[in-house]
Amino acid sequence: MAVVNQYKFKGIDNNTSGSALTPLGASIPAVNETIVIKSLLVTSAGTPVVTVINNSITAIKSIALTANQTKELLTQPLIIEGGTSFTVQSSTTDSFDVAISYLNIKKEVTT
Repeated sequence: MAVVNQYKFKGIDNNTSGSALTPLGASIPAVNETIVIKSLLVTSAGTPVVTVINNSITAIKSIALTANQTKELLTQPLIIEGGTSFTVQSSTTDSFDVAISYLNIKKEVTT
């Protein structure tokens, strides 16, 4: 089995719905992947409270952000295991952007 490390950046622009976002994609991480998030930046146009949910557990709940502010939500890396969910959600319909820098560790079967 080979292990492939990929450093990636993902951004989502201008969410105004207040619904849960899946910034890594709906099917990521797959069962054969582990993701290590190094940086999770949120830029707000309004005053949302941002909630980060990892595998149905609230991992981060920010204080109300100030308008036109960028804030780093992580102080330590956040691990997301394969086959689990990862979402970012705003408490209101205020516009906010999410930027994530992460390491995707894929376990690939080679023959």
